[in-house]
Amino acid sequence: MADNYLERQRELYETKKAAWLKKKKHLPKPKPLLEKPEDEAL
Repeated sequence: MADNYLERQRELYETKKAAWLKKKKHLPKPKPLLEKPEDEAL
């Protein structure tokens, strides 16, 4: 195997993970859907 292969792969993983986490923080959170009963007398 090439020298520093695992180190390079780890660096790529860390940079991709950081980019994903940064993108994830800016996504809007989904609002929970409230289910209304069909008959309110129940």
